[in-house]
Amino acid sequence: MAEQPNIIAAFSADQVTKLTGLTKSQLAFWDKTSFFPPQYASENRRSAYSRIYSFEDLVGLRTLSVLMNGHHVPMAHLKDVAHKLSRYTARPWSDIKLMVWKRKVQWIEPDTGLPAGIVDGQYLMIEIANIVEDMKSAVQKERERDPAEIGKISRRKFIAHNQAVIAGTRIPVGAIQRFLKAGYSIDEIIKEYPTLTESDVKAALSFREPKSVA
Repeated sequence: MAEQPNIIAAFSADQVTKLTGLTKSQLAFWDKTSFFPPQYASENRRSAYSRIYSFEDLVGLRTLSVLMNGHHVPMAHLKDVAHKLSRYTARPWSDIKLMVWKRKVQWIEPDTGLPAGIVDGQYLMIEIANIVEDMKSAVQKERERDPAEIGKISRRKFIAHNQAVIAGTRIPVGAIQRFLKAGYSIDEIIKEYPTLTESDVKAALSFREPKSVA
């Protein structure tokens, strides 16, 4: 998949569920079974925000959502497709343009240039929606913020499990702080989260959780 300029590069599980229509339990199960692990993830999956997804992940998960929920493609068939395509790419759901016909996934065979069923070899096809463009549009809406929220930290019920986030976003403060501990500079963090400003990152890096009163 070609690099997408000016697109948010990292997404929490909460953002992914909002943008793809999948559930967090699906994401967790697919990660656990290695069907679709997130591109950025900590070794300890039990820690908060241990699953961070890339834009490429987002496109792939939205593709799976369309195939499953829009075209009713069975999960067993999707696993067969993933297995067949694994020799071409580790991320078939975003790297390869896919089609669907009668609940079966199709593609253009690289060896012949002909449309074919990935598993059963059928040649009729219906192209699915342009997922990349759909996700660009959805992400652009996600990026819109009130200027008054720039450089502020907020905490709201039902958003990111009531964790501290960058105001006007669902980006956890903890995720920004983990990038810092990993050796990322402010500019590098902004590259991962283009919706943020330097003021946002500095506010996150200086944020400390208030001590609880005994």
